[in-house]
Amino acid sequence: MTADRRDFLRRGLASAAGLVAARAAFGATDPQHEHRPPPAAPVAPPSAGPPARIPGVSVPVEAPDLPTMPWRMEGGVKVFEITCDVVGRRFVPWREPFNVWGYNGSMPGPTIEVVEGDRVRFVVTNNLPEATAVHWHGLEVPLEMDGVPGVTQDPIPPGGRFIYEFTLHQHGTFFYHSHMPMQEMLGMIGLFVIHPRRPYAPRVARDFGLIFQEWAILPNNQTPNTLSMEFNWLTINGVAGPATTPLLVRHGERVRLRMVNLGMDHHPIHLHGHQWQVVGTEAGRIPESAWIPANTVLLGVAQARDVEFEARYLGDWMLHCHLPHHMMNHMASMVGPVSDPGSGVGTGQTMERGMGMLHGGHALGEENGPSMGRTLGSGAAEEAASHLLGPGQEGGHAGHAQHVIAAPNARQVPGFPQDMHMVEDAPFVNKPECWGLRPTWTAGMMGMMTLVRILPADLYDQIQELKAEQARAPAFRLPPPPPRERFLGRRPARPEPAAEGHEHGHGGGGR
Repeated sequence: MTADRRDFLRRGLASAAGLVAARAAFGATDPQHEHRPPPAAPVAPPSAGPPARIPGVSVPVEAPDLPTMPWRMEGGVKVFEITCDVVGRRFVPWREPFNVWGYNGSMPGPTIEVVEGDRVRFVVTNNLPEATAVHWHGLEVPLEMDGVPGVTQDPIPPGGRFIYEFTLHQHGTFFYHSHMPMQEMLGMIGLFVIHPRRPYAPRVARDFGLIFQEWAILPNNQTPNTLSMEFNWLTINGVAGPATTPLLVRHGERVRLRMVNLGMDHHPIHLHGHQWQVVGTEAGRIPESAWIPANTVLLGVAQARDVEFEARYLGDWMLHCHLPHHMMNHMASMVGPVSDPGSGVGTGQTMERGMGMLHGGHALGEENGPSMGRTLGSGAAEEAASHLLGPGQEGGHAGHAQHVIAAPNARQVPGFPQDMHMVEDAPFVNKPECWGLRPTWTAGMMGMMTLVRILPADLYDQIQELKAEQARAPAFRLPPPPPRERFLGRRPARPEPAAEGHEHGHGGGGR
């Protein structure tokens, strides 16, 4: 054996011994580096139950459509089990689950809630088909716990484990995520909330957590394209409007929103009808003297923003990203020009025809005119079906009611169509959080949108009772809601007394 080869083997054995020692020192446990195939993709539940109570925390964080991560106490340490998983996630009820990656069978991962001063341990098991690691964004931790593969640790191999352990001395809104960039784009993120030992002042009655993400998913595909920057699905807590679960608030309460963005785009998040104050960032609480009043906050990439406001005005108020393309579902690039002097820009043709791959007829004929080459809106698919029906008509596509409102000469107007009015109420008629919303409400809710429902106290309590009843009996059907005036804090108008001689009043439609 040559000297060079002996030296090479000697260095290799020394490096291996160093890595073993490092794993022992840092708490890594990876016996035999066993490789296991990833389990079948679980489908995340459509909504999560009430947040768990945490010792020392009076107001736990509610992250609609996401679970809270459980923990156990071992020798004064809070121990969390985290699995890195392939997940199936429905962004809206009428789409098949998309293939994403997350934690503990959920995408985004479950919310971690702890208290300033806690000692925490995270036992991370990798069920993915490739290596990964977990980074604790914004947390001040020992270097070997920072979760950067190759820099602070070996990546966790498929089937392997790594143990992170550290003491928390901060408080605020943080998050955990893979430090592999394409894995981030497949959804590997979760909220990490550290409550202060002494509650913030003024105290809030409601504390919500929201994660904003964007996705590039081509028609007829179920797996996001992490190389693409044309994002056409925009989600909050892993679902897109109108499937986002509204935030329920009693009239007059003080509310905190914790918002996190891990994607490729910044998001100007806007609340209708109220003004808030920006009270925190991913570095923690902002001193009150520096609070900024606003009703739109720019939620930058890799940032967290905490805002607080008084729920002064009754109603169902929009909370959404104000980028126009982020208020849509499954849009895709148009094919061909967007104006035509004849019949307008068609939709519903096959993809081949939309791209000019003709199989009959005259190349300059009206039937082969410019086309978007695919359907539009939430039911987008590469098939010969159109949402553009005749003026004033209504029709359906894939089980959804499409209310098309167009002028008689719409097809002669350059640029038509732009926004189609599409109603998708049916999948949500038995969802308690949506009980009593105005009919057709879903037509104004797509993409990165949700609602803050500020309700009279009695109606808030009634919806909570309906949620509890449905949790006990999933087949429970919601009763008809009271008149809309009740949700707006107004008494329903008294019916006019019947005119003399007309005991039952005039005939006609009422509702």
